[in-house]
Amino acid sequence: MTDFARRRSIMVDTQVRPSDVTKFPIIDAMLTVPREVFVPGDKRELAYVGEHVALGDGRVVLDPRTLAKMLEAANIQNDEMVLDIGSGLGYSAALAAHIADAVIALEEAPDRVADAEAALSEAGIDNVAVVDGPLSEGAAKSAPYDVILIQGAVERVPDGLSAQLKDGGRIVAIFMEGQLGVAKVGHFIDGKMNWRFAFNATAPLLPGFEKEQAFAL
Repeated sequence: MTDFARRRSIMVDTQVRPSDVTKFPIIDAMLTVPREVFVPGDKRELAYVGEHVALGDGRVVLDPRTLAKMLEAANIQNDEMVLDIGSGLGYSAALAAHIADAVIALEEAPDRVADAEAALSEAGIDNVAVVDGPLSEGAAKSAPYDVILIQGAVERVPDGLSAQLKDGGRIVAIFMEGQLGVAKVGHFIDGKMNWRFAFNATAPLLPGFEKEQAFAL
């Protein structure tokens, strides 16, 4: 029988801590949340490798290093509300929920929403609500949020998402330019987003977050 708890410990010691992720709540979440529950059943043996795990349709569970560093950049507090966009089967939402007060996990495929709800229930996580809707539109009904995490790469962040943040709220996203990507954290202050570099990372582009095409006459 696979010892997933041991694999979690190895993941933290070889992928998370060496990436300068040191905050105890993040380390504790990575050690506690069973990543194998939140990947497709035929990929459980791959859950703890240092790579993205494919979900199908070009979507992935981001690799442990990237997720841990996103959480570090987001600086989530235990009284905050988080919107997790493109949550997949719910792993990123489960990690955030271990730190935050509550999490809204947004997905746009009903089957994936149902699978995420089942995985979160199996893991005993009860402060995440999974919502079905277009990823690029966010989840305005539960806004405003303290933090928005985007689980996949973007070429742009729609203005409507920043409008769902509280003043002082943060968005963490991976911006891709060709094959190169950087994670940035944006602070929403006085109605404007202020972005800064966080770390290098790559991920598949999320649908709805492509650059708007300019049409020439």
